[in-house]
Amino acid sequence: MLKNRLLILVFLCTIVCTSCNQFTRIIKSTDSEMKYEMAKDFYDRHDYNRALQLFDLLQASFRNTPKGEDITFLTAQCYYLQNDYDIASYYYNKFVQTYPFSVDAEKAAFMDAYCSYLVSPVSSLDQTSTHKAIKQLKSFTERYPESDSLDRAKQLLENLNDKLEEKDYNMCQLFYKMESYNAAITAFENLLKNFPNTKHREEILYDMAKTYFDYAENSIESKQRERYEACIERYNTLSYLYPESKYLKQLEGISEKARKKLENIQ
Repeated sequence: MLKNRLLILVFLCTIVCTSCNQFTRIIKSTDSEMKYEMAKDFYDRHDYNRALQLFDLLQASFRNTPKGEDITFLTAQCYYLQNDYDIASYYYNKFVQTYPFSVDAEKAAFMDAYCSYLVSPVSSLDQTSTHKAIKQLKSFTERYPESDSLDRAKQLLENLNDKLEEKDYNMCQLFYKMESYNAAITAFENLLKNFPNTKHREEILYDMAKTYFDYAENSIESKQRERYEACIERYNTLSYLYPESKYLKQLEGISEKARKKLENIQ
């Protein structure tokens, strides 16, 4: 048994060494056409590392030719299929810029945006990549309004906007918990302005009513009236828009306290 295993190991090592020697000969070859065909063969066999090594050597030889177009696109594909989305995005963008009239330009433009989408982080982190992806996806939908990928691009845009909305909403909550009431109110107002169709509108009205009440409670007397009134206004808006809201019962007591406070303010 041990002898058989050793024989298999020797056999595999021989194959690997032979394969390495063959690839070294391909790398050193001056036959660009052969390298090109071998690179595509490695790509078809999902050996993306070797394909990339050859594509990299061939970039200059076939620049601005049909094969150069193919090389640039497949280079982007190799990085994408290895989950290296930042570099893949770079090459997809390079492809669009270099070959704007290619039949693959539309696909490359979508993939460029999609790679940026894939590197967009969770909502709690910095959203620079998210804003970049949104810009790219909007550009794609405007440039290719008849694209088969249009619906998918719109869904990706919606997902990214939901992420930004979630980040802003969590920031509002954080300001409130920190008792930074003015910052919380400003953040809530901006959230409603930036995301008029927000799925959090019901919760935001509830949160704003609470925030305005606590803000009034911690304000100087000259500022209390407007803040108690704002609390009641948000309560009334919530009851009008969401008459079955689960938050109304929780706010009834706060709204009543605000009304009584107003009665005692000169």
